[in-house]
Amino acid sequence: MVDLTTSYLGLKLKHPIVPSASPLSETIDGICKMEDAGAAAVVMYSLFEEQINAESHQLDHYLSYGIDSFAEALNYFPDMETYKVGPDEYLNLINKAKAVTNIPIIGSINGVSSGGWIDYAKKIQQAGADALELNIYYIPTDIGLTGAEVEQMYLDVVRDVKGSVSIPVAVKVSPYFSSTANMAAKLAQAGANALVMFNRFYQPDFDLETLEVVPKVSLSSRQTPHALRLPLRWVAILHGQVNVDFAITSGVHTHEDVLKSVMAGANVSMMASELLRNGVSRIGEIVADMTTWMEEHEYESIEQMRGSMSQQNVAEPAAFERANYMKVLQSWRSDPAAIA
Repeated sequence: MVDLTTSYLGLKLKHPIVPSASPLSETIDGICKMEDAGAAAVVMYSLFEEQINAESHQLDHYLSYGIDSFAEALNYFPDMETYKVGPDEYLNLINKAKAVTNIPIIGSINGVSSGGWIDYAKKIQQAGADALELNIYYIPTDIGLTGAEVEQMYLDVVRDVKGSVSIPVAVKVSPYFSSTANMAAKLAQAGANALVMFNRFYQPDFDLETLEVVPKVSLSSRQTPHALRLPLRWVAILHGQVNVDFAITSGVHTHEDVLKSVMAGANVSMMASELLRNGVSRIGEIVADMTTWMEEHEYESIEQMRGSMSQQNVAEPAAFERANYMKVLQSWRSDPAAIA
């Protein structure tokens, strides 16, 4: 019998599949269904800095930037009084989830600045969360703001959150830093216990009829396997170099995706789109497929394969760097008949 257990944020999990933050965790019923389906742990739906600041009637500088000049910008923020899960409800949800489930519950908080909202990290811990995922979602649109200042903003938030809690903290980051490897090392030095790679920045769309900028969410799918390749590459590069746990999120849909993530060096694979599209029963199906594959390929444990395809362990480390770009371009050959 293969051993699927893994460790993430100091938590022993029965396998590497963890549902990421999504509407599936907005209710106790949803959380229980994920546990029944076999989830190793659940990352809660995110509590936003805006919600906390709205409750205390304090708007953060980064959220109000530009609003004085463009009053209509206020329309792009949801009405916090009617938002699905408010701060108090969120804490109650974690408390109830811990009371009725037997899996780790990971709180999720989404913010971009240092401020009073960070006190909620401690409240999430007090509500019973086993760990915390800090989702830093910031689009630097000010042309006067330097890359170094943006990086410092991230590091300050991580240090402040870590200073307020004793539970492990994972940091969900974007792939858009000029030096991803260096930023990963800095986040680890700031206290991050794990890095979740990567945050998806949802891009707005244009409505040509109303001439409005509209929000649009596009779920990843099995037909878009490229979504997995970016986090796969960076976890493989950073494995063994940065002393943190790694989670791969975005583009995880099948047992093969989970196995690739582990081989790159990830401790867990997180999924949401697959579960939203096809139901939480997919967790058990993927676990069964993983077990079959590992038995057929004579793997004894998840630990045995972790990092086996990382840059440090593959025969051609250059495959993760510039040489791979050249090789990929050369690998495509057009049909001479089509050109003719």
